[in-house]
Amino acid sequence: MKTVFQRPRALTDKPFHYCPGCTHGIIHRLVAEAIDDHDIIENTVGVASVGCSVFAYEYLNCDMQQSAHGRAPAVATGIKRVLPDRMVFTYQGDGDLASIGIGEIIHAAARSENITVIFVNNAIYGMTSGQMAPTSLLGQKTATSPLGRCVETNGYPIRMSEMLATLPGASYIARVSTHDAKHVLQAKKAIFKAFDVQKKQQGFAMVEVLSTCPVNWGMEPNEALTWVKDNMVPYYPLGELRTPAKEGELNA
Repeated sequence: MKTVFQRPRALTDKPFHYCPGCTHGIIHRLVAEAIDDHDIIENTVGVASVGCSVFAYEYLNCDMQQSAHGRAPAVATGIKRVLPDRMVFTYQGDGDLASIGIGEIIHAAARSENITVIFVNNAIYGMTSGQMAPTSLLGQKTATSPLGRCVETNGYPIRMSEMLATLPGASYIARVSTHDAKHVLQAKKAIFKAFDVQKKQQGFAMVEVLSTCPVNWGMEPNEALTWVKDNMVPYYPLGELRTPAKEGELNA
């Protein structure tokens, strides 16, 4: 009988620790499937961030390196420059990438470092009990914005993908979601493409993945998936924001 579904080789058999309804586990699997599809498991180095995904090195069956909070792009840059034949990726949340690590991600993109970034955006600080994140939506209630995020006090949510897409060094920028099966499949294609960009030595690639945090949002898992569709997608529209320049063209 033909096998139609199995655990990716690039995923360990350790059960995920994530809360019910969190889609980190889905995203881990998509990354693992992309590694398998490219047949690069023996040649891949991942860099884990600080946050809910801090234990990514226990789930992804490839060489992994832990970085300080927000510094994953800098660590990945060092690894890639010393070992240019390796496929190097970071796995970061919105607090890690868009707050303390915003300088590192901007300059990695500006330099067009040939790395792949998986950016998980759930619009809240999940690991530290639900504080407001740079990507929290206007009106969103968090532990540090109990009345809802307001422009006057907190400013606007940062659209990281749109900002990085303005940099000539960014080769591939896409935003996807995991709120239903159709969009999970689209996310897989984008993550595969981001690794392919690095494989072809085309420069910096990032896929932003809209994710859930049911516990800190105070929602049931199904309700959280609907909230992503109804609230996050309108503010963070899905699609490819930047694709690699064709041969002979400048990516500007």
